[in-house]
Amino acid sequence: MARTSAQPPNQTLTKMRGSTVGRIEAALTQAIAAGELAPGERIDEVTLTERFGVSRTPVREALSRLVAQGLLIPGEKRGVRVADYTREQLAQIFEAMHEIEAACARVATQRLSLLARVEIEAAQAECIAAAKAGDRAAYLKANEAFHLTIYRVTGNPYMAEIASEFRNRTGAARAKKFATPEDLLASAQSHEDLIALIFSEDSEAASDGMRAHMAQSFRATLAAN
Repeated sequence: MARTSAQPPNQTLTKMRGSTVGRIEAALTQAIAAGELAPGERIDEVTLTERFGVSRTPVREALSRLVAQGLLIPGEKRGVRVADYTREQLAQIFEAMHEIEAACARVATQRLSLLARVEIEAAQAECIAAAKAGDRAAYLKANEAFHLTIYRVTGNPYMAEIASEFRNRTGAARAKKFATPEDLLASAQSHEDLIALIFSEDSEAASDGMRAHMAQSFRATLAAN
């Protein structure tokens, strides 16, 4: 009789649960990074179970993971809420962001390929379209995608992971700075200057440009929070 390669039921269930937890974790991470969940906002387990059509077990596991990552913090009555940083904490996080973002811009410039140029231009086109439409939600997502593209272009997944983590942590706070259509357009235009530096193949200029870009972002974030 031929041997079957079917996995034991308990192993299959474990994989399914892991996939569900990962899906919930990814969705919440994106929502926080895009500013869809505000700093200090309470996360309701019941709402999540209804949204994803699951029990509370995978929801609680996903929330625990996000607490461990610093995106969520324990709240009252065993609940959790989106991390709400003090000005000093934001300053410390942005200080680290300045360095890793500048490093990503420098390495991306050194390893720039034709495909990378096209990907960066495509990501910027999404930003421009959302900004011109005055679509805040679409711009927040496009802006995150723009920076993630630069991280990916480095060809270094470890740098990309660290940079992404900082963006995730500060997403809710940074989203507040985009209060008007003019804010969206100004941000999209600042990308143009940054892209020009990256495409110039001058890695140090690109690094300095990203540092200046992040400094402006920090000032605007502090003013909005």
